[in-house]
Amino acid sequence: MKIVVYGLGIIGASVAASLKKAGHLVLGKNRSRESIDYALAHGMIDGEAQSYDGADVIVLALPPRVTVHELCVGDFPAGCIVMDICGVKTAPEAAVKQAPRSWRYVGTHPMAGKETSGIRSASDSLFLGANFVITVTDETDSKALDSVRSLARDMGFGRIVECTAAEHDRMIALTSQLCHVVANAYVTTPLSAGCAGFTGGGFQDMTRVAPVDEAMWAELFCMNADALAEEVSRLAARLKTFEQAIRNRDDSGLRSLMHEGKVCYEEFFRRN
Repeated sequence: MKIVVYGLGIIGASVAASLKKAGHLVLGKNRSRESIDYALAHGMIDGEAQSYDGADVIVLALPPRVTVHELCVGDFPAGCIVMDICGVKTAPEAAVKQAPRSWRYVGTHPMAGKETSGIRSASDSLFLGANFVITVTDETDSKALDSVRSLARDMGFGRIVECTAAEHDRMIALTSQLCHVVANAYVTTPLSAGCAGFTGGGFQDMTRVAPVDEAMWAELFCMNADALAEEVSRLAARLKTFEQAIRNRDDSGLRSLMHEGKVCYEEFFRRN
């Protein structure tokens, strides 16, 4: 397949590199020249795309609002597959439905990444064993869907999940976006300035995703505001319950709260 990847950050460049490794012809497109040169020098792409002409598949690996804009104005060839990797799916899907189109859209979300960003963090092995979400509607072309499933396997993903855009956004509010909110809020405590020498694995786990691209994540939060705000509210209420039990030195109450969390954790890993 001839594949054009537009956006060569950590995810886009990893998509390009893994698909090139799998034997596809991969061209890169990027708003800055530096990433194109890096991708060419490191064998992540076969060449630079000057347009979308002749592409069988176009992967949009752009910031959220830019993704939505490109879905509205992009000059995509008739019949080609356009898959975005945006971290929210309702907004891109709505943009696609605004006007008739001759190309085939499939929304996707690679569930992989690092606490660092940019093409220098990209790798052709980033997705090995990771989860890959595909969003589908009644209008999704079945052959395009099959092709995207195949590309996901080519990239090394271990599990492919299919759902609606709304379901994706509800789940991602919990499994991704809330994690970033909590990590960012956690490190703002005044005590963190003097905690050197007092940190261990728990602190590292809690803070790993705090220093991410605030511009991109703010866009994602705003595009999924209702679902994310609901999860923040639920967590805040749970933390308040813990606070009250701690202030009251309620040993049995704390044990009950923590046991409930333990059971939920064990149930999660039993199912997954």
